[in-house]
This record gives sequence, structure tokens and C-alpha cells, in this order.
Amino acid sequence: MSIGIIISQTNPETVWNAFRLANFALQEGDEVKIFLVGEGVEYEKASSEKFNIQKQATDFLKSDKARIIACGTCLKSRNQEATNACPMGSMKDLYAIVQECDKVLTF
Repeated sequence: MSIGIIISQTNPETVWNAFRLANFALQEGDEVKIFLVGEGVEYEKASSEKFNIQKQATDFLKSDKARIIACGTCLKSRNQEATNACPMGSMKDLYAIVQECDKVLTF
């Protein structure tokens, strides 16, 4: 199965749980694509000792069935550069996730 996860916020516990679910789905053999939109492009800043988003994201990106894409407009509006953990994409990428994935979840 392919799962699309859309993250649009920076609440540490919520983002941490989104990545935990993504990692669990990968362990189950699913393909997972995460699209970051709005505040979601700032997810790396939300990591804390209690909710270690960085570790979850690092584990996620180790899989060849995992992909993160960030809204380019949202990155630019925050004067934020694309990174390996937050590569720039577009609404076309978000549309493709919605169109191609078996399930789409939002956080």
C-alpha cells in the first residue's frame, strides 16, 4: 500500500506521531510520502528531547520507500532553504500524492 501524509503544523507531539506512524508503515512494507505544507515546512525546529522528531525523520529517510517533499512557496515565504530532510517541491507534487496514494492522512 502507498500512504501519503500531509503535515501542516509544528506541534511537536503531533509531528512526532506523524513520523512514528510513517516509520511503522515502512516497517509493514508500505511506501510512504510525506508532504510538508504551511508551518509543516518548519518541522525540524519543533524537535525536542521529549518528542525527538529529528530521530524519527532520520529513521524515516533511511528507507528507499520513504520520501519527504516540502511546498516551495511555503519554504520561500519563510526564507527557508531546501535541505535533504526538507526538499523543495510544488503543488504538483502534493496533487500527485493525493492522486497516487491509496490512503492520505493529514496532521
